[in-house]
Amino acid sequence: MAHLPVLRERVVGLLAPALHERGAVVVDATLGLGGHAEALLERAPAAKLVGIDRDPDALAQAQQRLARFADRLLVVHAVYDELPAILDDLGLPAVQGILFDLGVSSMQLDKAERGFSYRFDAPLDMRMDPSCGVSADDVVNGYDVAELTRVIRRYGEERFAHRVAQAIVAARPVRSTLQLAETVRAAIPAATRRSGGHPAKRTFQALRIEVNAELAVLERALPAAIESLAVGGRLVVLSYHSLEDRLVKQAIAAGTSPDVPLDLPVRADQVRPMLRSLSRGAEKAGDVEIAANPRAASVRLRACERLRSAA
Repeated sequence: MAHLPVLRERVVGLLAPALHERGAVVVDATLGLGGHAEALLERAPAAKLVGIDRDPDALAQAQQRLARFADRLLVVHAVYDELPAILDDLGLPAVQGILFDLGVSSMQLDKAERGFSYRFDAPLDMRMDPSCGVSADDVVNGYDVAELTRVIRRYGEERFAHRVAQAIVAARPVRSTLQLAETVRAAIPAATRRSGGHPAKRTFQALRIEVNAELAVLERALPAAIESLAVGGRLVVLSYHSLEDRLVKQAIAAGTSPDVPLDLPVRADQVRPMLRSLSRGAEKAGDVEIAANPRAASVRLRACERLRSAA
């Protein structure tokens, strides 16, 4: 199935107004297979795009897809919380647009050998960059019950986290995705398994977040991205679960509130908010898009515009 970027038209509609001037730069901080990047480069012919991804396979495929834009494209193999260093290396003090499309990509889920999905039998991996870091195998077979419970409860919001963790430890060694999925399924009460999708879904999400330090990376990246925006620049974030969306909501809310120093004389421009929200709360995909692209069912979009430079 062809790669369908989630909320493509809304994303482009939000970012394109900031990219009309020649020399404008937009950063796709989660390049993936390049669907959003392609749409942005088509809609903003004066802009250049910096595409960042930690997955070398994704970068290679995106470069091939975007080959016709080679003169306006730079791809970087990195984690997106390295954004300040990347822009500094490129001599870019600020950019006009930044996009984050968070979570796991369809390519990663559909490649059995990557170990992200409970739909295929594969070694437990789940690393977005397979060349480094701990794998899901390390977590599943190395963490004790308390550590596994913490991960599954916090990142998977699984109410039976302790039961699942105990079952995983008892089943060790757990070496494959299907073995893990069956172990988790058996640990969930039968009445609960009848609804809510695959019973291992939340545990697989939790392990993926732990392996890739996704929330810690996002927590560092959001303020860095806001700081990297030029005045008039725009940030768009697509998140896919409540933990991500909460961090995005908090970061934007902090910037849209006036920063008034206590007991200090200030000018009017110093109490203006740093950001202006561009989204209507957390925007969702419509029924038509969800029918065509089931991944869009859980998306939450938030966006903002930078109003002023730092005080």
